[in-house]
Amino acid sequence: MAKIKIEQVRSRIRCNKSQKRTLDGLGLRKMHQVVEHEDTPQIRGMVAKVHHLVQVVE
Repeated sequence: MAKIKIEQVRSRIRCNKSQKRTLDGLGLRKMHQVVEHEDTPQIRGMVAKVHHLVQVVE
């Protein structure tokens, strides 16, 4: 299965609780932290929910 790298590029301050939990679920806790996940529809949905806070690194 393909992998994607996700980087947090904006702060979680002023985000609502569900967006903070989504970032926690992705494993993102700090700015500019990069995590690698399997490219599944569930992970893509989580990225879409917080698209304004993260960036997919190629």
